[in-house]
Amino acid sequence: MTDGQTDDNPTAHAAGARDRLLAAATEAFAERGFHGTTTRDIAGAAGMSPAAVYVHFPSKEELLYQLMHDGHLRTLEMMEEADLPEGPAPQRLASVMSAFARYHALEHTGARVVNYELASLSPDHAVVVSALRREVTARLRDIVDAGVAEGEFHTPDSRTCTEALLSMGVDIARWYRDGVYISPDEIADFYAQLALRCVGRDLE
Repeated sequence: MTDGQTDDNPTAHAAGARDRLLAAATEAFAERGFHGTTTRDIAGAAGMSPAAVYVHFPSKEELLYQLMHDGHLRTLEMMEEADLPEGPAPQRLASVMSAFARYHALEHTGARVVNYELASLSPDHAVVVSALRREVTARLRDIVDAGVAEGEFHTPDSRTCTEALLSMGVDIARWYRDGVYISPDEIADFYAQLALRCVGRDLE
């Protein structure tokens, strides 16, 4: 038996089943919403029986929580990778907003679930995801505040400016679809410029 043969590897088999369920849940929640989706819908799309869902997740809500938790962690990682902590604020903001916009275009299906189903979570899970959202906001707010402190940005309200920038980026997932008139890279460039204009600065 080689490492590539996973049929007799319970751990690999379980991980594969979980991944299929998460992928199926993403598509179903994005298309029909959390409340319009049944576990039978998810299981069928994953090629599994409805009972098999509960082997890996105790509830449909737990599936949603896993998607939203992991999605916000990936967003934070993406923002950290895009940031240029030692660079000037305009370059930092352009880089992070470019990555943020591109991510929400490329991952528009999952991003619709991650960003628009908070009310469907249990109270305990909503607390965890809300904390991650505040961390996303804080990451971008730090850049805006740094730009204001450096005299590079000109905005009367850093908090509202940050919320506006994030809202614009998140909303890409609502309207973007593969094959529309604009590509993810073009969206990234456009939103980087838009973000700089929002803080009263053009990218030179």
